[in-house]
Amino acid sequence: MTPNSHETTPPAGLPFSGGDDAEKTQPPVSALRFDRPYALYQSMPQLSRLIQNQPQEQEDGLAFLMRLRASTTPEDAVTFTAFAAQPKMAVWWGYECMRLAADLISEDDRRMMELVATWTTYPDDENRFRAARAALYAPVRSPAVFLGLAVAWSGGAIAPNDPAPVPEHRAPRAINSAVLSCLSKAALADRPVRLARFIDLAAPLFRTF
Repeated sequence: MTPNSHETTPPAGLPFSGGDDAEKTQPPVSALRFDRPYALYQSMPQLSRLIQNQPQEQEDGLAFLMRLRASTTPEDAVTFTAFAAQPKMAVWWGYECMRLAADLISEDDRRMMELVATWTTYPDDENRFRAARAALYAPVRSPAVFLGLAVAWSGGAIAPNDPAPVPEHRAPRAINSAVLSCLSKAALADRPVRLARFIDLAAPLFRTF
């Protein structure tokens, strides 16, 4: 099984191919931590150290995402998405980005991706701990391993016998590392197109359905 063949169901709040009737029955759900990027920056000051551009107080998420995309550092749109989305949504987005870059994924990473995909579909503690163990003991911090770490740090205890809370910035930083390190594996000439596709995948997260 490969990232290209392993389909996942989008988490609640994202569009899906369920027909008109299915779409009408979906309640409005936000995939974001906060309605406005400004509030996100206030809650997570780490963002100010990672992204040069700052949101305006009333600027909405999609507008800020597009502004970052058009900036001289469009990779900041990846960082913003990793922090702006709820952890489960952000992991799902990171997984879909890596599926688009399946030609860059090693066989070991494919196995890690399967664990991540299982958790996004069945996000219980058992699947989270399984992904966490594989990621924490991986010999190399590869893109998929970073994504596995994001699953581990997405919420709840890090292990059954370790109740210590995980700082909320750790999961988005791992997702950011996963997507950007995946992008860095592409040839220089291919990176702008791949980055554009990653941002296109992020855009629906900033809409309410």
